[in-house]
Amino acid sequence: MKRNMMEWLDDIKSSSVKKALPILSFPSVQLLGISVNQLISDSTMQAKGMKMVADRTDSSAAVSLMDLSVEAECFGAQIRVSDEEVPTVIGRLVNDEDEANALVVPKVGAARSGLYVDSIKKAVEIINDRPVFAGVIGPFSLAARLLDVTEIMIDCYDDPDMVHTVLKKATEFLIEYSKAYKEVGANGIVMAEPVAGLLSPALAEEFSAPYVKEIVDAVQDDSFIVIYHNCGNNTIKMIDSILSTGSAAYHFGNAIDMAEMMTHMPSDIIAMGNVDPAAEFKNGTPESVRKATLDVMEKCCSYSNFVISSGSDIPPMSKWENIDAFFKAVGEYYGAK
Repeated sequence: MKRNMMEWLDDIKSSSVKKALPILSFPSVQLLGISVNQLISDSTMQAKGMKMVADRTDSSAAVSLMDLSVEAECFGAQIRVSDEEVPTVIGRLVNDEDEANALVVPKVGAARSGLYVDSIKKAVEIINDRPVFAGVIGPFSLAARLLDVTEIMIDCYDDPDMVHTVLKKATEFLIEYSKAYKEVGANGIVMAEPVAGLLSPALAEEFSAPYVKEIVDAVQDDSFIVIYHNCGNNTIKMIDSILSTGSAAYHFGNAIDMAEMMTHMPSDIIAMGNVDPAAEFKNGTPESVRKATLDVMEKCCSYSNFVISSGSDIPPMSKWENIDAFFKAVGEYYGAK
């Protein structure tokens, strides 16, 4: 359903009670009774899973899979899939500048990208009470999966031209991919750029922010927004370049102190985070999740532009009793005010 998403953000900022917006999609496999491999291969199951999550939780939006293998697979990268874990990229697709120059930008629809776009098309038809966000990878994080996450850190110094060549092609594809989501009715995208969080501020300013901004400028408007996600531990140090992307809202991981991050955020821009998805949602208890959630909220909810969330995407096999405890804690916090 088409919405004015800038008004949606303004309503959140002005509300004294803010619904949580965790990156919650993969645990739908438990509600559906299927494996992760089945979920990533079936657009109907993805949409149905998003609907089941929306029906069960009081989230402010529905968020699709944060599957950071999809776009790399479109370029030809090899993917490892399993029944209980999020898919991962294995190996290195681009090894030198010649291979970077020869890299072909795929069309949207290659590999599983068409299936993922179709899942959002189906999701927006059945989820009408809140915005629906698609998930895409960020440009540097995509380039890192094509060049190898470790090797790209060296390449930024030793062969920056090759990195920029891959980044330009990654950005070209991501713009078209994001436009495809926009065309089928998504209200925006959550762009995951976690590998950029490992860079120095100077390198992030050169190799990530300009390319993210290019995507934002190409797709963001009143009806379609970009939520930038980075769970790296250097995000506070690189906040200036992150904000320069012009994304409508920002989402940060649990590697940083969310309360400190809020002191760097402009008061008119929403920031979200950052309950630990692995330690708490997957491996914690309802009691520990409650405590962790309330701890973050007590430190950050004095900022009108803060929204409680998970620190990143919640793992597929996270206990639903823990997820339920998170939402219950959010209700408890606001109910006590």
